[in-house]
Amino acid sequence: MITKRIIPCLDVKDGRVVKGVSFVDLRDAGDPVELAALYDREQADELVFLDISASHEGRKTMRDMVIRAAEQLTIPFTVGGGIGTVDDMFSILWAGADKVSINTSAVLTPGLIEEGAKRFGSQCIVVAIDAKYDPEEKDWLVYTHGGRKRTEKRVLDWAKEAVDRGAGEILLTSMDQDGRKNGYDLPLTRLISREINVPVIASGGAGTEAHFVDVFLQTEAAAALAASIFHYQEVSIKQVKAALEKNGVNVR
Repeated sequence: MITKRIIPCLDVKDGRVVKGVSFVDLRDAGDPVELAALYDREQADELVFLDISASHEGRKTMRDMVIRAAEQLTIPFTVGGGIGTVDDMFSILWAGADKVSINTSAVLTPGLIEEGAKRFGSQCIVVAIDAKYDPEEKDWLVYTHGGRKRTEKRVLDWAKEAVDRGAGEILLTSMDQDGRKNGYDLPLTRLISREINVPVIASGGAGTEAHFVDVFLQTEAAAALAASIFHYQEVSIKQVKAALEKNGVNVR
């Protein structure tokens, strides 16, 4: 029986976990490896580390952090941010990550998805999509460069293309909901999760246990990701899983 996954996300800048609202107003949330080890003990199903500074030096910092994390964690983890080549993927996977996440580099060089899938397997390639609704277009558009640059790609079209090219999973973040704690973007998540044949991770907007229940009961999402509510101990993973089980959602 397929079970739903709960995934804490650690946005890392200059070696520290940070969190903001709609990708701005960042504040410190702690040491990434210490937080990761805590979530491992609290029975998170997976973890995601995103290097949001992703400078050349940041990449080295991130690789060192991945090595430290791999020594402590018993659960799978994904690393993203600044990964622009197959060699970058190899470096992060060799350091101990189970999967890599690519976003801007995938949009700019879609062939990177195919190259990564061919070399490491689709199960290692997560394509992250930052989505924002455009009222004039009446559709969600893809943003890159940490949400700073709008593209003309429609989210559903890009998600389908990414899967066709070999993505094994889609990490779907609603920029409109990110950090606002008033629930996941259910229409967006429902659309993408129903139209593609790989797991979709819902991201952006979790504020209560009920929001996890809603996203799993009302969409086909395979996993739900959250950051600040876990980092600042507003809601625990145990509480989320208890609420899901109470509402008939299968969890690990």
